[in-house]
Amino acid sequence: MTQENTQSGGADGASGANGAGSLFEQTAGECRRLIETYPLAWVCAEGGKQSCLLPLIGEFDASGKVTEIIGHFARHNPLGEALARDPRVTVLFMGPQGYISPRVTGRPDWGPTWNYAQLTIEADVEVRDDLTPEAVDRLTRQVEGGRDRPWSVSELGARYDTLIEHIVGFRATVVQATPRFKLGQDETIEDLHNILDNMPKGDLRDWMIRFNRERLATPTVCDEVQVPESQCMTDGGWS
Repeated sequence: MTQENTQSGGADGASGANGAGSLFEQTAGECRRLIETYPLAWVCAEGGKQSCLLPLIGEFDASGKVTEIIGHFARHNPLGEALARDPRVTVLFMGPQGYISPRVTGRPDWGPTWNYAQLTIEADVEVRDDLTPEAVDRLTRQVEGGRDRPWSVSELGARYDTLIEHIVGFRATVVQATPRFKLGQDETIEDLHNILDNMPKGDLRDWMIRFNRERLATPTVCDEVQVPESQCMTDGGWS
């Protein structure tokens, strides 16, 4: 069973005028972080009849809002024929996710749930041969960034011209973006502390800490998830 735990009112419980939905909506900046951190997304055409996983790059306006998506796929991919018939796609980005057991809260009457970060985008795709080199190069630079010795497409040498003939680039204009980040914002502060204390370190825990930093605000260090010092637990709690 998965559910959103909204046992109490106010900021801790997600009930009231705003409701649970407003708690899980997020800013353009968080959507950008999701796209750049988890670039592999489902691209679904013709209402999902043709779907495949593709690594994608987002383009953003001055406010951080995603405006376009750039990617590429193999020329033999059935997605190409589907897009020729109908260029509208649904793109599904999934960030950190995981099951939260009642055992981690210490309350057997607490309902189990699943925490996650997701972004659903509706977009219109334009497939373009001339975009293929740019799509490949930009994706490579993004995923290789931060390595001690980042690889570049130039290292393919003579193979580059042969390989690039088998793929085609595309640009998708975003029509609508719908985020949903369910990362413990609806939990009571006591339950949230217990969950963080008892779950393993990793991306899901890091995102939960960041998304609840104002409610968890007590002075100490929290460098591991880049949360400001004024918004972290004391040394006696999670870190």
